[in-house]
Amino acid sequence: MDPTTTVPSVAVIIAAKDEAARIVTTVSAARRIAGVDLVIVVDDGSSDATGRLAADAGAVVLSHQRNRGKAAAMATGARAVADKDTNDPAVSGGARLLLFIDADLEHSAANAAALVAPVASGDADMTIATLPPQSTSGGGHGFVVRLARNGIERLAGWAPTQPLSGMRCLTCEAFEAASPLARGWGVEVGLTIDVLGAGLRVLEVPCELQHRVTGSSWLGQVHRARQYRDVWLALADRRVRRLIRARGRRERLTF
Repeated sequence: MDPTTTVPSVAVIIAAKDEAARIVTTVSAARRIAGVDLVIVVDDGSSDATGRLAADAGAVVLSHQRNRGKAAAMATGARAVADKDTNDPAVSGGARLLLFIDADLEHSAANAAALVAPVASGDADMTIATLPPQSTSGGGHGFVVRLARNGIERLAGWAPTQPLSGMRCLTCEAFEAASPLARGWGVEVGLTIDVLGAGLRVLEVPCELQHRVTGSSWLGQVHRARQYRDVWLALADRRVRRLIRARGRRERLTF
């Protein structure tokens, strides 16, 4: 990056539910990222002290009274950043960049800094973290990952390494291009397809991030089933949109 270029301010947005054991460390690490002047935790219907602990750690906390899902929490956080940008003309470099991270990254959250530089420099409109092998055991059989990767490739012409990665930095313009977000666990797939579909640039960036891996228990399998459903729905919705756009183009050509 040109040293004379103004570095944009960065807002970290963390969707969190029942993360009292990890949220303080995650918020504290996120606040150490260069350029971060705002950390927002969206407490998505937690039954524990997640919200209070996040506020004590220095985050702005927004609360959903009931659990509304990851996509809704991300949208709530992004709206709050947009409101703050509108009312704070002194924000460095214009509108803040949006850095979405998971609530369970703990100390490794500081390493999400690697996602910011390509967006701040204008080399990408959205970056996606690729994670190393995780230290915790667990994991599924890759069904959801394959569904997501193949769907993105068919609809957007690009096959990401880790299509479900939730750690992403993007411009406000890129976020708007993907709004309204795909529901629930389909949000990352929808973001990637919609940002690429808008002609914007997406880059995967290796990041040394560690988070809790969903295990192979019955509850873990239920979680993956919900993921599969939401990813399938996100892809189906975008296939329908493509068909509608193609039909509209054909109809215009006939007149």
